[in-house]
Amino acid sequence: MENNIAIGLDIGTTKIVAMIGRKNEYGKVEILGIGKSKSLGVHRGVVNNITQTIQSIQLAVQEAEAASQVKIEEVTVGIAGQHIRSLQHSDYITRPNSELVIDESDIERLINQVHKLVMLPGEEIIHVLPQEHKIDGQAEIKEPVGMYGGRLEANFHVVVGQVSSIRNIGRCVKSAGLNLEGITLEPLASANAVLSQEEKEAGVALVDIGGGTTDLAIFKDGIIRHTAVIPFGGNVITEDIKEGCSIIEKQAELLKIKFGSAWPGENKENEIVSIPGLRGREPKEITLKNLSKIIHARVVEIIEQVYVEIKNYGHEEQKKKLIAGIVLTGGGAQLKHLKQLVEYITGMDTRIGYPNEHLAGDSDDEITSPLFATAVGLVMDGLKRQERKKLEIIEEEQQAIIEEETNDETVQEEEIVKPKPKRQSFLDKLTERVKDFLDNAE
Repeated sequence: MENNIAIGLDIGTTKIVAMIGRKNEYGKVEILGIGKSKSLGVHRGVVNNITQTIQSIQLAVQEAEAASQVKIEEVTVGIAGQHIRSLQHSDYITRPNSELVIDESDIERLINQVHKLVMLPGEEIIHVLPQEHKIDGQAEIKEPVGMYGGRLEANFHVVVGQVSSIRNIGRCVKSAGLNLEGITLEPLASANAVLSQEEKEAGVALVDIGGGTTDLAIFKDGIIRHTAVIPFGGNVITEDIKEGCSIIEKQAELLKIKFGSAWPGENKENEIVSIPGLRGREPKEITLKNLSKIIHARVVEIIEQVYVEIKNYGHEEQKKKLIAGIVLTGGGAQLKHLKQLVEYITGMDTRIGYPNEHLAGDSDDEITSPLFATAVGLVMDGLKRQERKKLEIIEEEQQAIIEEETNDETVQEEEIVKPKPKRQSFLDKLTERVKDFLDNAE
């Protein structure tokens, strides 16, 4: 596989997307191929039928391979689901020698310490995201590397998920004949694809409305502050239409997409859609006003839950205000008049987020649909991961050259340049653990 190509695999409740992308010479992401299949066997972001999920993954992968003529081996997978929770945690280390400047290994030590947090049984830490650091009580330090100090502390945003769910996803990917290159929290992937740096600085809530879950990621001062996964999405709206109008799911989904609106005031009393009956039964007539009332009731519920999470973060405090408001993305963001409804309920500026922030200019309209925000984000994540690996390899080679030279000179002094500890992000470690577990389970 070429070095600068990455594959994102978005295992969703409604669809599974495999997306192949690479960096072009301008540093933008160019999408080479995309494959999507109906997701069977995933419920609210959690795998509940391994065999069906494997088949759906294989279908999506084959389609992407055919479109791009690239063979897929390694994928970066997104993880969501109602078992994801996040917490704030602060921790500190005392450095043995405050005469030396703080380097990567100190930060590594601090992050590893957070790793030892005691979790509930069956839970595992997915991400540890440092926020601000403090050195000897001096607060609000963005980048502690290179500074002096004895006590290094930091606030962390820790994302936790269920071990079994993570392993099941790993299992599906492996059984579909793919290698797991990395695992990323889906709201983070969507945020990378959709938000601009200015928005993250000003303060913004990204709301990704998928089929089974609604993911939330809140940024302020360029740092992630809060994440949450709400176990409702577009599918519950379809369910309600199905129940409320006594029609089958396929028809309910089409009604929602073609005629659905989140704002009941829009439709006149006399607008009616006729739906063919099943197997020779009479057709049903449904007023659009009723349809939008059903949708409105459910959407309001989802938005209110999102707003509760935004308030939990502290949006109402002056310092934590989200100036850039809300960005809606995901397939559910395509619902008519949703933006107006969200502004009405929350009183925050709202826009629909298209994942074109980092894509090459000539990208297909289909790819820049909010539907594919997570997949684009996962591709970007895979590319970042590869760049980190390349840097590590280069560093190791340089290290080897330095060591050879020093050995040639047979230096008497004790101090030879110490090899730098490899800095692994939390997810890399998690991925390795999942891989080891799967290998041993075979």
